[in-house]
Amino acid sequence: MKDRLAIEGGNPVIEPGSVKPWPVIDQRDKDAVMRVLDGAYLCGGGAPEAKALEEEWARYVGRKYCLTTSSGTAALHMALAALNIGPGDEVIVPSHTFLATASCVLHAGAIPVFVDIDRRTYTMDPEKIEEKTSDHTKAIIPVHLHGLCADMDRIQSIAKKHKLFVIEDACQAHGAEYNGKKAGTLGDLAAFSLNSSKNLCAGEGGLLVMDDDTHFSRADMLRMFGDEVDDETKLRVYNASILGYMYRNQELPAAFTRAQLQRLDENNDIRIQNCDYLSENLKGIPGLHTPYVPEGYKHVYWMYVIEFYPEETDIGLSPTEFRIGMEKALFAEGVQLGQWQTMPVPDQDLFQTKKGYAASGFPWSYTERGKQIVYRGTEFPNALDLCERYTAVVGFAPPNDLSLMEKYVKAFKKVFANLGVVKKHWQDDMVAHYRGELFRAK
Repeated sequence: MKDRLAIEGGNPVIEPGSVKPWPVIDQRDKDAVMRVLDGAYLCGGGAPEAKALEEEWARYVGRKYCLTTSSGTAALHMALAALNIGPGDEVIVPSHTFLATASCVLHAGAIPVFVDIDRRTYTMDPEKIEEKTSDHTKAIIPVHLHGLCADMDRIQSIAKKHKLFVIEDACQAHGAEYNGKKAGTLGDLAAFSLNSSKNLCAGEGGLLVMDDDTHFSRADMLRMFGDEVDDETKLRVYNASILGYMYRNQELPAAFTRAQLQRLDENNDIRIQNCDYLSENLKGIPGLHTPYVPEGYKHVYWMYVIEFYPEETDIGLSPTEFRIGMEKALFAEGVQLGQWQTMPVPDQDLFQTKKGYAASGFPWSYTERGKQIVYRGTEFPNALDLCERYTAVVGFAPPNDLSLMEKYVKAFKKVFANLGVVKKHWQDDMVAHYRGELFRAK
């Protein structure tokens, strides 16, 4: 039968191998890497490729300073350390994000305090911030999630009122904009990831940007063991004056990133075109909600997130059951999708057990206030509800184009036209989730 679902033995809409991996690697990338191998340097905070990348990214974003780092997580930790945030301090973070947004606070010896998300944008809800602010609060880390900026005007207004630092977690938002301003220019400091799945990638790595001279100098020392550098010779003194880390990037990934940066805007435009096509052609399907993009925001779609609402259909499944069934049916048709976060971050074992450093309970055990903190996922109903309903669609990044998006739409409409079959198979023993190979990762 022509429209028989693939989960029941029909032909899939999308043939295996049709979805191409990200990032696109061409001769420019290969030439950049070979330039390093043919050159004199493979590493070093002041090596030529790393320095050139710092200059180019600072100029692209519109910040005075940039430091290359070993990861986006390292960049977040460096930002906190550069601000002298540590034991006894609290930092406000969103309940739905990647773990690193909160774990970097623990690495700094401070305590993360979670707030719920805005239900439509999935970013930190400004309305929830002040009720979690105390005399111990030192900073806010809003996350520009999935490529969409947080509501930064409102967040900055609260930060100014309470004299708090703002660190942008822009790890998923290279090139995103908020009211004409690029992500990375909306806080005191901003961190970006260069993981291979990101819109700008190096395989692994990160970037930290800022304008303040003191923050830059301290972050630069933190990045390399806390060592001092002689002002005249520019050589390391091998005298650590502060506790630092080994968070440098390397020349090979820096060179690769520079080549990728040359077409970041072009690749983002393709992502936006593909995702806009999906939204335009999927809207109006009962039971399916497409991404919300507020006016004045530029969404660069690290992920394309959709939600399932069985209440709008007669399928008779719960939101979680409906989502699982749809994931399996769509995956069988060749659509690459799956959840990347399955629960609010405060529900993860790390925060439930509060074992902390070496099972000592630190940093919570450092103060009486910290000892009394209890994390409950039920305090974040928007994050909980989102985790029941959402899935992330991938495969829309270059070199994939509208011809593949047309097949994605066809697959969605085919599955939604057979909801009875979906209900029949939602408990099938199958794994419906994209693989790391789509991001050249294992």
